[in-house]
Amino acid sequence: MSRLPSLLPLLAAATFAAGCGGPEYVRGSEEPGIDRPAMSTGLDKDDIERTLQSLLNQMRAAPVMDQWRIQAGQNNRPTVAVAPFLNETTEHIDSQLDAMLSETETWLVNSGIARVISSERQDDMIKQVEGAQHPVFDPRHIPQYGKQLGVKYYITGKVGAADERTEDARRVQYFIFMQIIDTETSEIRWEQKAYITKAVR
Repeated sequence: MSRLPSLLPLLAAATFAAGCGGPEYVRGSEEPGIDRPAMSTGLDKDDIERTLQSLLNQMRAAPVMDQWRIQAGQNNRPTVAVAPFLNETTEHIDSQLDAMLSETETWLVNSGIARVISSERQDDMIKQVEGAQHPVFDPRHIPQYGKQLGVKYYITGKVGAADERTEDARRVQYFIFMQIIDTETSEIRWEQKAYITKAVR
């Protein structure tokens, strides 16, 4: 039996609401600039995309990446893992940080110059190193993580923020920090920062 008749009242109600000044729902494909306006002082999709593009472009030109390209040409691609990005702010941005990790991992896989260890495997390894009671990534233990996974390099990062307020305004200045660490020596092979400022007034 068709369910179309039962949907007609809902469609009519939605049409009536739209015609009476109710909320209007739109798709990004219908409004290409929908991601541009800031809706809060938190990090959003546009912030993440622009900042990551800047950081990854700088990483692409790093000497360590040239070394990886040479190794890849010799059929000896290095093994790399992207670690969870740490939230050092008071904002609830865990989902945004997960997106940054996934985007960085995808970018590295598509570059074809490294063998990338999945974040799911890292979760199991973190539990082995840190214990099941507190399985949280700790940058101080990168050498142990590398040994467990057979990873030569870790790409890791963190987000910090300075939050300032007045009686009628608020400004949050974020910094997003990324680095490449050699797991055998703990040497930082590349690092860079990017800044984002959000405000409400």
